[in-house]
Order: sequence, then C-alpha cells, then structure tokens
Amino acid sequence: MSISSTIKSIQDIMRKDVGVDGDAQRLSQLVWMLFLKIFDDRESEWELLQDKYKSPLPEKYRWRNWAANAEGMTGDELKQFLDNDLFPALQNLEAKGSDQRAYVIRSVFEDAYNYMKSGQLIRQVINKIQEGVDFNKAQERHLFGDMYEQLLRDLQAAGNAGEFYTPRAVTEFMVEMVNPRLGEKVMDPACGTGGFLSCSIEHIRKQDVKTLEDEAQLQGSIFGIEKKPMPHLLCTTNMILHGIDVPSNIRHDNTLARPLISWGPSERVDVVVTNPPFGGMEEDGIETNFPTAFRTRETADLFLVLIMQMLKPGGRAALVLPDSLLFGDGIKTRIKEKLLEECNLHTIVRLPKGVFAPYTSINTNLLFFTKGTPTKDIWFYEHPYPEGVKSYNKTKPMQIEEFEAEKRWWKSEDDEFKRREESRYAWKVSLENIKARNYNLDIKNPHISHTEAQDPEVLLAEYAAIQEDIKKLRDELKAALRQALQQGCA
Repeated sequence: MSISSTIKSIQDIMRKDVGVDGDAQRLSQLVWMLFLKIFDDRESEWELLQDKYKSPLPEKYRWRNWAANAEGMTGDELKQFLDNDLFPALQNLEAKGSDQRAYVIRSVFEDAYNYMKSGQLIRQVINKIQEGVDFNKAQERHLFGDMYEQLLRDLQAAGNAGEFYTPRAVTEFMVEMVNPRLGEKVMDPACGTGGFLSCSIEHIRKQDVKTLEDEAQLQGSIFGIEKKPMPHLLCTTNMILHGIDVPSNIRHDNTLARPLISWGPSERVDVVVTNPPFGGMEEDGIETNFPTAFRTRETADLFLVLIMQMLKPGGRAALVLPDSLLFGDGIKTRIKEKLLEECNLHTIVRLPKGVFAPYTSINTNLLFFTKGTPTKDIWFYEHPYPEGVKSYNKTKPMQIEEFEAEKRWWKSEDDEFKRREESRYAWKVSLENIKARNYNLDIKNPHISHTEAQDPEVLLAEYAAIQEDIKKLRDELKAALRQALQQGCA
C-alpha cells in the first residue's frame, strides 16, 4: 500500500469514531501514535548500538508490548489502558540520571489527548501504523519521512493548524541562503512542526558531517521552541525522524513569555530561521516583556525584536514576515529603525500571493539580515510565478526549482553582494531613500508596471480563498462551541 493510501485509510477509520472532530484532532491523534511507533523503532536501533541502553519507558508502556501485536488489546480494554494507564504514566514520567529521553516523552505527552472513543477503531489504526513502514529498514526509512511530510502538508487544510507548516520550497531556499554550518547554534523560536530545523539538519549533514564526532556536535546544536502542544509533538517526532536521538532542545514554551533582557550572551545563537506566527495577537501582558518603545501585541513584530536580541554579533537570520510589517507605521517604524541600525538587512524576497494558501492569502516576504553592522542598501527580489502558473494551491504548491534564478543572482555575502545586478525582478534601495520614506519598506518593483489590470481568474481565485478562510473560521467556532457544551455537560 502506498504512503498516501495508508494515511487515507487511517483517516477514514478515524472518521468513524464519534470522539474525533475535524482534521486537526485526527492529526493530533495520529501523531502521538506515530511518535510511540517511531520511538520504539529507534529504541531497537539503540539497543543494538549501545551495550547498556535502558529504555526510559516501563516495559508495559513500550509500543512493542501493548500495540505491536495485531491480535492484542482492543475494545474497552485498550480504551481503558490508554486513558487510565498509558497517558497518566507518560505525562508523569520521571527522568533518571542524565538521559533526557524521559523528559522528551513527558513534554510530548503533557498536552496530548486520546480523542477516540472506540477501542476497536483504535486497534484498527494501530495495526495500520504497525504494518505501514518499519523505520529501521533503510529502504523504508525515506518512505516514513514521506509519510510524515504528507501529514505536515495536510495541516494546511486542518483549520488553524495550517499556520505551523511552511512550504518545503520556502524552507529549503531560506536555509540554503542563510547557510548554517557545523559548530553553529541554529534556532527556530517559533518552530511549529520543525520544517526549518529539519532542513537545517539536512543542510549541515550534507555540507560538514563526516565523522561520528561531527554528528555528535550537530545533535547538540539544533534548538527550537513551540508554544502549542500539537505542533510541538509534530516537531519532536520530526526531529527523531531526522536522526536527532534526544531532541531535548525542542521546548514546549512561549518564547515571548520571557523578558527580552533575560536573553543573555550565553543563549545567543549563530543562525535563526523561522516563520513566526503573523496576523494574530499575543495574550495580555506579554508585551510588557519588551521595552516600552516596542510594546505591541502583534506576534510577528515581537518576534522580530526578539530575534535581534537572540543573535550573536555576526549572526544571520532568515524569516517570513507579512506585508504589514513593511508598510506599517508607529511601533512598526521604530522596530524597522532598530533593525536597520543594528543589522544589515541585505535582502528582501517578495513572494507572490498564494504561497501559504489555503491557510492565508496574506502577502508575505522573506527577510535576510546579519547582526552587527548597520544597513547601507537593501536588495529586493520579486519572486515571479513560474510560466503558466497564475496562483498556488494545495495540489500545485510552490516548487524549490522556482528559486534557481534567485540562487544564481544571490552571490556570496563575503563580497557584500557587490556582484549583484539589477534586473527585471531585482532592484536596490539605499538607506537614505528608506529614511526619506519614513522606513516604509513596501517598495514596488520599479521595472514592472503595477497598474496592469488583474487577471479575472486570479481575482476569482483570491476571492475563493478568502471565502474558504471565512468558512474555516466559522467551522472552528462551531467545533469549539460544541466541545465547550460537551465538556459542560460531562
């Protein structure tokens, strides 16, 4: 059975269960099961490689002992075991000695939940996972990765969970351009499902990892923080899939909940790659962690200020930000002024509409900067749709090959980008010009007329995307109300 067929059959089983409401809950249910399956497969490998390996899990809670047997526990017995035994045990798992694996498992399960009500259907799902792919078979390991990547793509259609998935083409381009290397600390302070971190791991391994010592150094150099439980679970599992044996540096926390000044020199990092949440507001009081001049409840703005603090001198950052930051005034102007004074904002890639559809139709940009020297000029690059494409969607997402033109144009930062040339899609703006515009960075491509009539098909597609966003918000509100009523009646 193909990977997509396996996932579809699992989701079809879950749809029969009255306890699972919507794609987001189905994904959450599936991923904690996948985590335990993957962890068990990795434990089989560690047992072979480490003479004194001891599982952090008591024997009865290891996947092999309660799930792997297709004729094992089912029905009410399985349901009771999960709800009253397995989950409480993993949520209170004690870490012994220096092994951080127990801590990782506990943090993964502290907000996980078994939504399914039917023990028979739970058994069917477990059996599908068990027979799907053996992660320890080298020829099947990449299939497991493909399965997981498809799950992450499915998040785009799972209500507001889509905010945690950045298209693979975007993450690969950003990581390649910021070029993290072995020995550097790499951080995503809003890591979602771990797309930027997994790309960074692959990039560093390809460039630099030659020995076991190199691999050990890489293992300790990847850092991520995620506020919400489901993406944190997805990210932790993603790290194990990408060979990070003990992803204890992936924390379940709100990065913005600490005073900015508390991020001292010992916690500074060399590289930040991230897509911070945008279009949302932080809870009351979070803004007081920031200096008065930068206090706002807009999440993306706060993350930009934080990233400037987190970087070492000479540290590099690449992040996704919406148009509103570019043209915004007031506090946004002060944030941009700080950015251009303390960092070299050398490149802004303006993405076309629809890159993050169907989650959002907001226009987005990729900002690349280096801390420690002020900005003199900013290069802009307007990423065009490929020939014959008028918009992106779930079945036709952006492809990494589209960035080849940017890569050829990019050049090396070592020469301060002096070899860059203006073209139909590239142009340079001086700091003086930006100051004269009161730090408005929403600068249109001077080489292309922006008064041309919009293609009706594009306008209709944008309208449809907005209507779909509205429908999803309405469905989420209904689901939340139903859940609140059910809990109130329980």
